[in-house]
Amino acid sequence: MLYVPNDQERDPRVNLAIETYLLRNMPLDEPILLFYINEPSIIIGRNQNTIEEINKEYVEEHGIKVVRRLSGGGAVYHDTGNLNFSFIMPDDGNSFRDFKKLTEPIVEALHKLGVQGAELKGRNDLVIEDKKFSGNAMYSTNGRMFAHGTLMFDSDVDEVVNALKVRKDKIESKGIKSIRSRVTNIKPFLPEDKQGMTTEEFRQAILLQIFGVDSVDQVKTHELNDEDWKAINQISDEYYRNWDWNYGRSPEFNLERRQRFAIGSIEVRLNVAEGEIKEAIIFGDFFGLGEIKDVEDQLIGTKYEKGALEKVVDQIDLTHYFGNITKEEFLTLIY
Repeated sequence: MLYVPNDQERDPRVNLAIETYLLRNMPLDEPILLFYINEPSIIIGRNQNTIEEINKEYVEEHGIKVVRRLSGGGAVYHDTGNLNFSFIMPDDGNSFRDFKKLTEPIVEALHKLGVQGAELKGRNDLVIEDKKFSGNAMYSTNGRMFAHGTLMFDSDVDEVVNALKVRKDKIESKGIKSIRSRVTNIKPFLPEDKQGMTTEEFRQAILLQIFGVDSVDQVKTHELNDEDWKAINQISDEYYRNWDWNYGRSPEFNLERRQRFAIGSIEVRLNVAEGEIKEAIIFGDFFGLGEIKDVEDQLIGTKYEKGALEKVVDQIDLTHYFGNITKEEFLTLIY
């Protein structure tokens, strides 16, 4: 196995680009191991609707980055208390979806560190005492694949709850009251003499256990060079820094909202596809002047993104069409 050190980078838009670069470009004579630690961010599954998965007001207020990954599965929250791992390897035709096989090195390493209760449960979760600390996903292309996952070591669990929109039916289907009761960090389950570890120290301990060595100097590594970084930054710009990838690739969805204001009720129905408003219908019992179709037409073709919507709303005389309603009130209704 070959290890690619990545000790300093915290930007998820770069870290996911490193993983993609290794998958596409590195010789795979042997499996590659990559670790990465991200600053606060939400990583969206390839086939998910970004807007439906995030608490967008909280995310924007706190500057949390939202990035779509290549693999399927659900949205996850990352912070610097979370260690992410990725095994990159040839797709042998038997390993894809075999989460037991591809999480086994992690589970064994945790056992050696004293976390005896760690185990795979269900399709793709690692748990301790039935509480999830790791979600896992896979991606395969052109005879190559990666299997990657999270390791919640010392994450802020409250932020997981705040940043993600957890579907009520998902919670009820598991018969549990909240997401907070379903997740845990690894750190409290370490032996007492290891509970002072930082996330970086935990990364090194896991690395040594996986490679079965006593020192990082004994680990076979590939240091990313200038040529590697040039390609990584191109991938980051093309995908992970790109609004069209992170938001625009969301499946088509319909949004319906109704709110009562001092001027009456307004109901908005939007059809959003490829991240753009394709249809807009506005109803209500407000008293306005002019044709409401003018407002609908101005919304059509706009990116369903706060900055783009603000620019359009700035051009609409809201008082003329609706009465005494503020820009902020109208934006709250449509976004």
